[in-house]
Amino acid sequence: MTETATQAPHEELQRGLSNRHLQLIAIGGAIGTGLFLGSGKVISLTGPSVLFIYAVIGCMMFFLMRALGELLLSNLNYKTFGDIAKDLIGPWAGYFVSWTYWLTWVVICVADIIAITSYVSYINASIPAWVPALITAAVLTVLNLQPVRFFGEFEFWFSIIKIVAILALIATGIVLLVTGFENPDTGTRSSLAHLWDHGGMFPFGASGFLLGFQLGIFSFIGVELVGTAAAETKDPHRNLPRAINSIVVRVLIFYIGALTVIMAITPWDKLDPDRSPFVTTFAYAGFGAAAFAINLVVLTSAASSANSGFYSGTRMMHALAHDGHAPSRFALTDRRGVPRRAVFFSAVFVFSAVPILLLGESVIEAFTFVTSVASTFILFIWSMIAISFIQYLRKHPERHRSSSFKTPLPRIVPWVVLGFFAFILVTLALAEDTRLPLLFTPIWFIVLGAMWAVTKRRLIREGRPLTAAVELPDLGDSARHGG
Repeated sequence: MTETATQAPHEELQRGLSNRHLQLIAIGGAIGTGLFLGSGKVISLTGPSVLFIYAVIGCMMFFLMRALGELLLSNLNYKTFGDIAKDLIGPWAGYFVSWTYWLTWVVICVADIIAITSYVSYINASIPAWVPALITAAVLTVLNLQPVRFFGEFEFWFSIIKIVAILALIATGIVLLVTGFENPDTGTRSSLAHLWDHGGMFPFGASGFLLGFQLGIFSFIGVELVGTAAAETKDPHRNLPRAINSIVVRVLIFYIGALTVIMAITPWDKLDPDRSPFVTTFAYAGFGAAAFAINLVVLTSAASSANSGFYSGTRMMHALAHDGHAPSRFALTDRRGVPRRAVFFSAVFVFSAVPILLLGESVIEAFTFVTSVASTFILFIWSMIAISFIQYLRKHPERHRSSSFKTPLPRIVPWVVLGFFAFILVTLALAEDTRLPLLFTPIWFIVLGAMWAVTKRRLIREGRPLTAAVELPDLGDSARHGG
């Protein structure tokens, strides 16, 4: 009994994230690096219809996150999406979700580190590429060995930087609009009419509009991070709904607001797809250091994404080990609630960014392909959240009835979201640059199926349950239902 009491705290995460941490993690997760760098390309391919694309995607993400929020608050013993899937769909689902999410974020983390080297090269080309990669990987490892509140603090300030950059752009654009700024490159005067005067809102017709979704969807990778962080957040019944409910406002301001201003200053068909429209807009306002400043913002955004990926990967590994789906040593935490061994395991893969850079362009091209494959995995994760919610309504209708954070139109929303993700898969299959990575994704699930068969036999042979029980915590009705 003493042994159990001693060991139990060393397998549990701690709720060290405050409300401000969770709110900014939610905001940071909704603002991808692609908004700063890739929005010019998206605009060039879709025109002003990009505003509708981001609005629709943002709406779908809001519905998905409402479903995730209700699931997490229905049982505070749910720590990850894997816990939810294994309890509501089956042990195999938890296994598939957890390992896929771990792989996705580890790969994206390495990709972000490689991207950071290019931003550093812009600032100082004489620095060898492997140096910033090594330093970033080391810093991320040290950060993730600290209590979770350090992760929250790091994400808080990095999210602040992104927010300030976008709000500064919007404010700059409004000033240029009000003062009737004349664009020196195009000879046009700033006007909201540019949104429809250059071929209409849908200049490429229905096909251009529909294919734009496969470009826009991946800007939202990370919006689900608020669900991972919820397991280590104080007072989740109060803080999680606040973070999720603000998603619509964030999309309206940070995506719709920023891109509307950009296209009002420079007609969409005059934007250079290879340049950041943020840099162009600031430069028009006389901010000569715009390119340097935006590079710093993008660098911090990539560092934030890498840190979030590292954090998510370690928490998924901790959950896998807790269920016997990964080596048990990864379930151990130190006295501060940090899964140190899971951190070191993920760090091995994160440091692989260094040899990838040293081995040259051909390896980087291959890794870019792997990154594209991993990016499509996020659609699987999001779909499993929606399927879990459908199962939750079927298995636990009483929990839904008593929930203080109900999903709107619960019988319809998850099916609409799943239909939307199926549509995204179709657009990925139609687009030439995403078709091949999409076709390679089944290989991972075949490997995962073989891994699960071996793991399942081992657990049965050892007389262990296929999954640890995920029972409702004994917190009383008021705590459980947010009362």
